[in-house]
Amino acid sequence: MADARKLHRFATLDHDRERRQGFPEVIYSEGKTAYEVAAIAESIYERSGRMLATRATLEQFNAVKEKVPASAYNERARAVYALPDPATVSPSLQAVTIAVIAAGTSDQPVSEEAAITLEVAGIGHVERIYDVGVAGIHRLLERTNDFGRAQTIIVCAGMEGALPSVVGGLVRVPVIAVPTSVGYGASFGGVAALLGMLNSCASGITVVNIDNGFGAAMAAIRILGAITNGE
Repeated sequence: MADARKLHRFATLDHDRERRQGFPEVIYSEGKTAYEVAAIAESIYERSGRMLATRATLEQFNAVKEKVPASAYNERARAVYALPDPATVSPSLQAVTIAVIAAGTSDQPVSEEAAITLEVAGIGHVERIYDVGVAGIHRLLERTNDFGRAQTIIVCAGMEGALPSVVGGLVRVPVIAVPTSVGYGASFGGVAALLGMLNSCASGITVVNIDNGFGAAMAAIRILGAITNGE
């Protein structure tokens, strides 16, 4: 069993975070050994009945799977996760729809990280809408009914990062923009998209850091927590 707050001197877990913020502590896996990720994952899952490890390798997943048999691995998102029992999720969250929009197929590692985080949070419906970038804007417009019913929208885009501005001009709900490090030389590893999103023509768009799908999902969860009053 690995439910002690301190784990072999390498981790001091914040098991109270779920009570304070509505979501248990998440494991950032880069720089950790497979053993460390597995031990932390086991402790978190034992306490909360769900678990998420981001930026994880297949080796780390295999170690977690031995400790948490309910865990799964999304290779594209590099996420190890165990979903909560629906019976433990509040009805207000189960009724929520959040859309995750990706401009291109190359943006899916980031968009999938966001989508998996939302599912671990217990969001009732995560609407994935992929490969609808501004180079073929008709593809996005054909899906307006799909993302138009969402309570919050996450938009991931690289290159010049124009897609969140377009989406922001079409909807009234919160839009969270995620610049990705996808693009040719002048994209500067996502900096061009980041600056484009920060200067969006559509008012009120929230922007997170480059490739931070997890951060975008957590922003959406906090927004929903404020709306539903944590119920």
